[in-house]
Amino acid sequence: MTSPQNELLQPVPDDDGAPFWEYAARGELRMQACAAEGCGELRFPPRPCCPHCQSFDSEWRLMSGRGRIWSYVTAHPPLLPAYAALAPYDVVLVELAEAPQIRLVGNLVGNGNGNGNGSAPKPRIGAAVTADFREHPDGLPLPHWRLERP
Repeated sequence: MTSPQNELLQPVPDDDGAPFWEYAARGELRMQACAAEGCGELRFPPRPCCPHCQSFDSEWRLMSGRGRIWSYVTAHPPLLPAYAALAPYDVVLVELAEAPQIRLVGNLVGNGNGNGNGSAPKPRIGAAVTADFREHPDGLPLPHWRLERP
């Protein structure tokens, strides 16, 4: 019999996105960028070809890990049984500081509601956050977000 922790949704890295997870394992937030001369556009999700100039040249750029909450939802009750012990919990959509066109989803940690991480204010649109990498039960580090100033 599997435990509820083992039934949590897990990321499935592909060839294009594998470097994202490798850098995340080091606690680094990196985004794929076009390496073609004169382009340099950041892109997420990772893909083989730049949508701006159609170049297949790419590199992975270190981001500051800072951003702002663009949107959020407090999940309760959970739709999947494996998340019942975590509920209620906040899921945020974060606009990256260096690339506002890129938005990443993750749990808000340190907010004292279901994650057992102390007590801090609820999220609000526009609040500054920083990336906080936490290991998923399957071993992959996931980017979570922490309020910069509660």
